[in-house]
Amino acid sequence: MTPLGARLRAMREQRGLSLKEMAEGLGVSSAYLSALEHGRRGRPTWLMIQRIIAYFNVIWDEAEELQQLAARSHPKVVIDTAGLHPAAGELAHRLANEIGRLTPEALARLSKVLDEVAVKGSGKG
Repeated sequence: MTPLGARLRAMREQRGLSLKEMAEGLGVSSAYLSALEHGRRGRPTWLMIQRIIAYFNVIWDEAEELQQLAARSHPKVVIDTAGLHPAAGELAHRLANEIGRLTPEALARLSKVLDEVAVKGSGKG
């Protein structure tokens, strides 16, 4: 499931909507919406995100969050390590091979490490 898929499902369930009801409201098939929620479809178009925002009648921060989640929600990620240190390529391959076996807790720890490195690299830490 992608970050956007998880958020869409949560929004739908919070409002007591069935997959079919939401799909009809968005003018898409239930199969498409299900695939989007489960991460079996690529990132939705800008227009589809705008339709989702309008459908749920969300504004400002929540609309921006949905747009950011959509940008991070392509189920097939490509990491270009050309020109980087060989360790970067090794890490990318290792992550690709192991990510399916990592627990949510382990994923959160890895994310935290990346956040810490990003802050140090930006001079804010």
